[in-house]
Amino acid sequence: MQASVTVILIHWNQPRSCAQTARRFSALPEVARVVIVDNGSTAENQRELHERLAAISERDLSLIEVGFNSGFGPAANRGWEQWLRDESGGEWSVVAPHDALPAPDTLSMMLRAADEHPDAGLLSADVGDGLRPFVDHVFGPILVPAAGDVGFEEVDYPHGTMMMASRTCLSTIGLFDERYFAYCEEADLGLRAKKAGFDVGLVRGAMVENPMVSTPSPTVEYLMERNTILLMSRHFGRRKAAMRFALMIWQLLAGAIDPKRRTPYWSASARKAAILDALRQRWGSPVGRVG
Repeated sequence: MQASVTVILIHWNQPRSCAQTARRFSALPEVARVVIVDNGSTAENQRELHERLAAISERDLSLIEVGFNSGFGPAANRGWEQWLRDESGGEWSVVAPHDALPAPDTLSMMLRAADEHPDAGLLSADVGDGLRPFVDHVFGPILVPAAGDVGFEEVDYPHGTMMMASRTCLSTIGLFDERYFAYCEEADLGLRAKKAGFDVGLVRGAMVENPMVSTPSPTVEYLMERNTILLMSRHFGRRKAAMRFALMIWQLLAGAIDPKRRTPYWSASARKAAILDALRQRWGSPVGRVG
């Protein structure tokens, strides 16, 4: 298969993992180039990343330095913008975090699924959890049981662990909404793609590992809660957003009373900040908003 896919990796302060991921992708015959977007890593980690990347020569490799932690979606956009300006970059691009490790046949399986579904605009690899991404009109982005274990399965949005986007799709619907910073931006993109007539799917059996999944933290809780309100109001209207607000308040009170009702990311202060910022329509970076 001709090398035609551009891979965009989002890096932040994990140069060893990023180099390992870049090496894994660059060895795949379908990959034409790897673009790494550094999201404001420390000077020491940037130096180490440069040193480790210098040893990778299998495919064309470039580095974009954002200069600050802009969030996953905005960093991906910087890579996509470069890719979209270059017609030689292929019809498909892959976006993944710095520690995503695809199986040797993952990308070929995803490209085969794209050929079999000509209306596909967004695809994602299989993380092996037996679940599919779904957007509930009150709860927001959730995971529900998968319908099968092999082949293309229609979903509402792609996994951020390893997603593949077509040039045609992104040129039609635009890139990530940068107000999300991180979390829910994939759901927003998926819903926009489906509204524009593109298929969104998960390719069962196209495996990818994400060994360094982020540790639960108040910032994650804040972003997930705040951004769900933005998603609800944008796609389902004020009534559904109001229902989600009521649910957030109930969950805050219930969690404060009964620890068994708390999520793995539970933080009362983060939830309060999320509710207030959503009411004020304060989006973007969480810096300074979560205590």
